[in-house]
Amino acid sequence: MFIYRFISNIFLLLSPLIIIFRIVKGKEDPIRFKERYGYSSLKRRKGKLIWFHCCSVGELLSIIPLIEKLEKEKKINQILVTTITTSAEKIIRSFSFKKTIHQYFPIDNDYIIKRFLNFWDPHILFLCESEIWPNLIYRVSEKNTKLILLNARLTNKSFKKWKYVNTFSQKIFKKFNICLTQNKETKKYLKNLGSKNIKSLGNLKFTFRKKFNTEKLDIKKTNFFKKKKILLTAASTHDDEENFVLKSHLYFSKQKKIKNLVSIIIPRHINRVNEINEIAAKFGFKTHLHSSKNKISNDANIYLVDSYGEVNKFYRISSTIFMGGSIIPHGGQNPLEAARFGCKIIHGPHISNFKEIYKKLKSMNISSKFNSYNSGIKIIEKKFNKKNNTFNNILLIKYGEKVLNSNYSEIIKLILK
Repeated sequence: MFIYRFISNIFLLLSPLIIIFRIVKGKEDPIRFKERYGYSSLKRRKGKLIWFHCCSVGELLSIIPLIEKLEKEKKINQILVTTITTSAEKIIRSFSFKKTIHQYFPIDNDYIIKRFLNFWDPHILFLCESEIWPNLIYRVSEKNTKLILLNARLTNKSFKKWKYVNTFSQKIFKKFNICLTQNKETKKYLKNLGSKNIKSLGNLKFTFRKKFNTEKLDIKKTNFFKKKKILLTAASTHDDEENFVLKSHLYFSKQKKIKNLVSIIIPRHINRVNEINEIAAKFGFKTHLHSSKNKISNDANIYLVDSYGEVNKFYRISSTIFMGGSIIPHGGQNPLEAARFGCKIIHGPHISNFKEIYKKLKSMNISSKFNSYNSGIKIIEKKFNKKNNTFNNILLIKYGEKVLNSNYSEIIKLILK
């Protein structure tokens, strides 16, 4: 712990340069960056405060249905949600919560964490999935604040890293009051790392918001897509994955029988838009940016989404989704939101982050895996030629409700104790 705190102090000295770099890259809020140093920009209400911390968009979306339920609990006065990424902040801002507020997660430095905890004084802290921050965990346990690892997920790779510093890991993981895991693999790893009270309640990522997103594209964009045939919508793509989409589009556009094709690309990080635009131009494609106010040209064949929080609008009009983070060794992105809209999912071989989710989707005939460009082409061709490629998602929704209800009752008991 001494070594970790020494390193965190060094990081603190370097952090202004890192934050300035992130601001320039559009990854940091130029006004609210002070929250990273434990300076809160909002007031704390009197009474019981529940704190959820999640890394980014995927983890945040998985707890939204839970937050919607907790908002109705009279014994809870305030719900604090912290995230690391600005994209997650934009998502939570889109909801009209009465009790729930957002702050950026502070740097895990001992001095900053103490300041943050003294101000917010949470009754209970939920760390979502794999957000393990040693300084925070130590200080929370010292304040006798309940500490819960929610929807816990540990991959084999991260388990081996924690196991490498086993003595340190044992001290950290035993401090959790309870770990609620999303799969059996994580349960086994956590037990090995020293966690005592572990329960498997199912994966919260299967849950969906009751207030279904009804936002649609504006009429001009809707009319454009009505005139076109959408070959593929690529969601949450990472570096180099757009090549798969562009090569696939080139292959199908050369077939004389197929005309008016368009592919939609939604990158995971919109700061890569210019780079993707240049790659598309090299393929000879004409791109239209979603944020552009110019009229969409009829011969535009690549539609590039350069804004956050609008992916559901494109799931609504698409039948086949390529889920990014799966061709490169990233571990995949969450496919469940697309599945909620009745889309079929195709993905590459690297899906370790969502292994059990994809197993469930495959059993429902929702997802298909490809290992190479050619096998990917064959899957797209098969799905594209089907007249109706959507599926009935009622079973998936019911399964999600079952997971939420079992998690919800257990979590409420923990909060109200």
